[in-house]
Amino acid sequence: MGKTQKALLVFLDGVGIGEKDPDKNPFFRLGFKTFTELFGAIPSLHNQHLHGKEMELFPVDATMGIEGLPQSGTGQASIFCGINAPKIIGRHFGPYPYSTLVPIIKEKNFFQYYKEKKQSAFFANAYPALFFEYFHKNKHRLSVSTLSYTSAGHTLNTATDVRRCRALTAEITNARWNAKLHYNIPVITPEGAAKRLLRIASQNSFTLYEFFLTDYLGHGRIALEFEEIYHNLDRFLYTIFTEHGKDITVFLVSDHGNLEDVSVKAHTTNPALGIISGKNAAALARKLQSLKDVKKVITSVTS
Repeated sequence: MGKTQKALLVFLDGVGIGEKDPDKNPFFRLGFKTFTELFGAIPSLHNQHLHGKEMELFPVDATMGIEGLPQSGTGQASIFCGINAPKIIGRHFGPYPYSTLVPIIKEKNFFQYYKEKKQSAFFANAYPALFFEYFHKNKHRLSVSTLSYTSAGHTLNTATDVRRCRALTAEITNARWNAKLHYNIPVITPEGAAKRLLRIASQNSFTLYEFFLTDYLGHGRIALEFEEIYHNLDRFLYTIFTEHGKDITVFLVSDHGNLEDVSVKAHTTNPALGIISGKNAAALARKLQSLKDVKKVITSVTS
């Protein structure tokens, strides 16, 4: 028998497929090596399906039949739990999970699934001390990812795990933790961070890494750091997609549009970005039509 296939999910908050307009869409204004070198083009509303070597880039329906702008709470619940969360509550909601979705998230999330299957699942993000102070006071205000991981009995990573190369900060290089939170952690390159994540992914059936600064960029919250964060992400993703082994299938998915149209500060109704790289990528991509399909497709790889 061959090696058991492992899955790495890189979750990007707020990245859709938008218009081919450099004034609106930074991917056309600044370029993005991950798109142009691996797929030969930048995705747009007129060119939503791109093909690479054992790689597929495609649109993912984030509205799921519900009117209004998709939001992180319902979008992420749909991704992590394999449900149509906005349909369940009758609207899009975020950034945190809607109260009636919390018990569903605890029961149906990725990490609970793998716990019941007795397979290893790991959330590769680390959190600073400031977060844990908030966590102990506001457990009812957790994101879908942190709620999912902790409710399945796992402990979130800390700065110590980053120093020991067992986890990554949510901004890839550690530089913002040092500058904004006054840590003194060695700064790593985006390529080094990607290789660390791939090493972690090789040790688990399922690994999640969450990058939320894309949503911040789309909302115009960190404009002075825009290009540095943008290019760091590009280098990180390019390394992930070009250096993962044959026993790892990489999934990239977002929860809603935002960064692809910086002419507005709100989310968009554009399709969310999806990428699959690895064995049977084309067949898997055909099965992943909307956010609610993500969990089913990923777990089919590792079963």
